[in-house]
Amino acid sequence: MKEDNILLGQAEDKIRQCFNRNMPTNTVFLDPHQQSEIRGEFMKKSYGCTLEFYGGYEDAERVVLLCLPDYATVGTAEPLAVIRAAAAKHGGRQLKHGDYLGSLTGLGIKREMTGDILVRDDGADIIVLDEIADFIVASYGKAGRVDLHVERKDISELIIPERHLAMVTDTVASLRLDNMVASAFGISRTKATQAISQGLVFLNHMETTKADARVSEGDRIVLRHKGRADLAEVGGNSRKGRIYVVFQRY
Repeated sequence: MKEDNILLGQAEDKIRQCFNRNMPTNTVFLDPHQQSEIRGEFMKKSYGCTLEFYGGYEDAERVVLLCLPDYATVGTAEPLAVIRAAAAKHGGRQLKHGDYLGSLTGLGIKREMTGDILVRDDGADIIVLDEIADFIVASYGKAGRVDLHVERKDISELIIPERHLAMVTDTVASLRLDNMVASAFGISRTKATQAISQGLVFLNHMETTKADARVSEGDRIVLRHKGRADLAEVGGNSRKGRIYVVFQRY
């Protein structure tokens, strides 16, 4: 697609700038589809600099491609900042992810400039490109009609909400991707197949549109907007010939 070609061209420019100028560079924030495209094109080749996906914390959904020369590390080339938004006490509903995102969009900030939005009961930590952090602090004061107290924080001060781990034990007819998505996320195989064909499923960080792709023990499956599941164990067969599986779902 044209959008993917533009994306790959922009990523290549950042890689070449890093190599030619011997300086850290980074892209804007990438969604899982864009990450998959870049992984397939660049991550298995050598460009004279180190390429990393980085979103401020482990398992971030939205990340930048960070290009590092030999002397640099993520810490010395930190491209991200945190906007901590504390919601004023009020009697209405609790602010949600969409409230924060919508109000940022209302300021004219494109989605590609912001990363994950980590919502808590009392507010949210919003990961942004460092270059726009000061503008947001100066301009951002309300979300969903609720007043906000906003301050800038270093990425090291990010508050990461506790993750909820669930163990899912099931049997499947085979280790095909459609079976595994249906089992791990508790949806029908028809819906799993539709999600795969729509590009909503990622196997080991790669967008996978083939329902019959094989999943192996240790693999990670991500279903966008539903979470992720790691195939922790593949067991023996049941009396009916189905395969026992255990997922760790987040």
